[in-house]
Amino acid sequence: MGLFKHTESQKPALKIVIVGSGNVGTTLVEQLTREGNDVALIDKNAKKVAELSNLYDVMGVVGNGATYTVQKEAGVDDADLFIAVTDSDELNLLCCTVAKHSGKCAAIARVRTPDYSAEIDFLKSQLGLAMIINPDLEMARETARLFYMPDALEVNAFAHETADLIKFKVPKNNVMDHVTIADFAKHDNANILICAVERNGEVSIPNGDFMIEAGDTVSFITPRKRKREFLKLLDFDTTPVKDCLMVGGGRSSYYLSRILINMGIKVKIIELDQDRCDQLSVLLPNAIIINGDGTDEKLLKEAGIETVDSFVSLTNIDETNIFLTMHANQISNAKVITKIKRMNFKSIINGMDLGSVIYPRYITAEAIVAYARAKRASLSSEVETMYHMYDNRVEAIEFSVDGKSPVTDTPIRKLILKDHVMLSFINRHGQIILPTGDDQIKVGDTVMVVTTHFGFNNLTDILA
Repeated sequence: MGLFKHTESQKPALKIVIVGSGNVGTTLVEQLTREGNDVALIDKNAKKVAELSNLYDVMGVVGNGATYTVQKEAGVDDADLFIAVTDSDELNLLCCTVAKHSGKCAAIARVRTPDYSAEIDFLKSQLGLAMIINPDLEMARETARLFYMPDALEVNAFAHETADLIKFKVPKNNVMDHVTIADFAKHDNANILICAVERNGEVSIPNGDFMIEAGDTVSFITPRKRKREFLKLLDFDTTPVKDCLMVGGGRSSYYLSRILINMGIKVKIIELDQDRCDQLSVLLPNAIIINGDGTDEKLLKEAGIETVDSFVSLTNIDETNIFLTMHANQISNAKVITKIKRMNFKSIINGMDLGSVIYPRYITAEAIVAYARAKRASLSSEVETMYHMYDNRVEAIEFSVDGKSPVTDTPIRKLILKDHVMLSFINRHGQIILPTGDDQIKVGDTVMVVTTHFGFNNLTDILA
């Protein structure tokens, strides 16, 4: 018998085995246990296993997660889901292969090496994996969306990229400043729905009477084809960036550069290691690779930091990334993006002007948690996409509606919703509907919900 600890929950708990207690593994333990799942953690680091076991009340197993003996001790025979997120791609794939042959669980592997990423479909089918996720590639995709709208802090795609969730800060004397949401909605080009606002560290799901003020951080949903005209109404810059300077030549920089070059954006990368520079020169023949210290002010100036449209710091040291972003903000008007790996001192980080902040561990964890929720949910509706907002205090969840339920075929105004829940859009055959009280949810739709509640598995969870 495995070491799963059973918990009470509204939905039957999933039995989940996680191999790896690094940044992503820790985030998964935190989020999956918070949602009432039974989690067992495997890692060779006894101290880290003990720490996480005590902190999150999970069962810990010290050992090699690729061996059947250790997996069996962790309960793989009865597991619903097996997740391998160690630092080694090969170990993750081996762990999942053993787990698939040991039990009947779905298996997810984190794979970051570009050679493997080019063969994801092949590996999934041959190894029978439910998901292979590449955090560096996913981070690059999320980062690239920001280059289309330099004034946005975050841009996230929903409904198969037909709708965007966009976060920005309201400037002084803007058309939104000191205007209620209901009054602002009367503008001809305001084809949006404001779904969350942060003010003085507090996040709320606003109603029509909520008055927006300068300094608020506002998130809104809009059909992708309408976003530019709305941002022009706000007098925001909608011109895509033309060039980008990066510091750090790791996998994230490689993936991001490849995407940006395909978008027609010129790329320069500063990398300290000469061998890595040689590799990047071959992998990215259309990029300019500079061998040098990215913290050298003279080198940064020679590379064009004062005039570049965008600056991205992608080293593996958070402090260096923060320092470089602050320097870029002082001497240029570039769109700045900062990669942060750790979650320590997040309140201090939020008080800094770091532009768009990217947390790779959340990007990876969100995709896996969304899969876990869909697996745990009933067959009538499932989690399609999920995104955490405002330091993990708000969730944006897209559900597919596959069957009739208490929320279908009823005017929205007649549904009694929980507090702090907003229906943000209905996607009907590719048409994005920003719902009014008279709209109805139909079978075949996908529906996005923004809420400060956690753990919604099913669309009916929105009902009071």
